[in-house]
Amino acid sequence: MKLEENLRRRRENKEILLMTHLVLGYPDFDTNREVIAQMVENGVDSIELQIPFSEPVADGPVILKASQESLDHGTKVSDCINFAKEMVEKWDIPFLFMTYYNIVFKYGEEAFFKKCAEIGITGVIVPDIPPEMGGSFYQFAEQYGISPVLIFAPTSSDERMEITGKCSRGFVYCVPRKGVTGAKSEFGDGLTQYLVRCRKHTSLLLGVGFGIESRANVEALIGKADIAIIGSKTIKLVDEKGAASVGPFIRQLLGEK
Repeated sequence: MKLEENLRRRRENKEILLMTHLVLGYPDFDTNREVIAQMVENGVDSIELQIPFSEPVADGPVILKASQESLDHGTKVSDCINFAKEMVEKWDIPFLFMTYYNIVFKYGEEAFFKKCAEIGITGVIVPDIPPEMGGSFYQFAEQYGISPVLIFAPTSSDERMEITGKCSRGFVYCVPRKGVTGAKSEFGDGLTQYLVRCRKHTSLLLGVGFGIESRANVEALIGKADIAIIGSKTIKLVDEKGAASVGPFIRQLLGEK
């Protein structure tokens, strides 16, 4: 799969990779363009492009608000696909779609994965489609060479992790706590033990998201995970200080001045 190959190649030369996230169409696509430029030019390794959905069950208030406002502005799935195509052609990093299954179902599973392959999207994160219910979803992902990234959670049993680890491609997204995106996570011994357990159930790279806000959070993951994933913090930053603030924040996360 292209996503795993790309990330592993990048991982060879870095102590940890940085993946970021933004909601497409929020506050508008021009701002999305500027934010992505700030991210890539300052060292981000991969970006999740979230197609907004009206009921984002895994997302906290920051991303929920961004998604709803994007929809209120009239953002359509076709707009997101066209924008993603533009970004893939402009920047030499892997882009993923993050969304919810209803979006994929309405678009058509095969049509969705075929379109992802056509425009150069290498992975998808769809948190509400479990392995047991996604037979054709995973078949079409495999057919078109798109990596479905699945999620480990602290509440996952060992048996559940084993199933999830076998179905995931590209990397596994490790959620460090219960709940939704945006709230702070603890980065102590409990997280270390959890990530040790995650390692036992997959040979894929481990990405950790939900609550990463600072260089200290990123440093706490070095040697334990492969990818630090930042979402809500950058959205709040753009809301408060504008798109130009994203570059310095990314450099700070990477330990640069």
